[in-house]
Amino acid sequence: MSQCRSFEPLVGANSKILILGSMPGMKSLQEQEYYAHPQNRFWKLLALLFNEPAPDDYAAKKALLARHAVALWDTLGVCEREGSLDSDIKNETPNDVPGLLARNPSIRAIFCNGGKAGAAFKKYFARSLPPGVEVFYFHSTSPANARMNLAALAQEWGRILAYLK
Repeated sequence: MSQCRSFEPLVGANSKILILGSMPGMKSLQEQEYYAHPQNRFWKLLALLFNEPAPDDYAAKKALLARHAVALWDTLGVCEREGSLDSDIKNETPNDVPGLLARNPSIRAIFCNGGKAGAAFKKYFARSLPPGVEVFYFHSTSPANARMNLAALAQEWGRILAYLK
């Protein structure tokens, strides 16, 4: 088992929504970039929803988040796992999501990217949310979620746009 550590959150002073993954996969950990696996549809999905070209480097990806008031982090701060599958996560420790929300009161909605992110959110944070923060559970953008194509993900994930106005 390898110990995995999440990254620091990507959050701006006026972020309106928080997207939470579970734990970065091996490619993301190697590259030290959120959603670095080339088959993960996260960045393509956001570009589609925001009607922008898909960003091609990490600086452009972070700029996309900042332009649209999107914060990004993970539910888990540390875990043990071989490979990238969420189902292989063991000995997990959560990130301080309540602390992040307290420091960023402009965040009004949380969107969990995938089943493990949602399960960890429910387990660790569902009872400690500030008033008025809504939570949504979406299908994963991971290549392991092959049953949903980009159009189907966009249909579901399009709900984020209402919170960014």
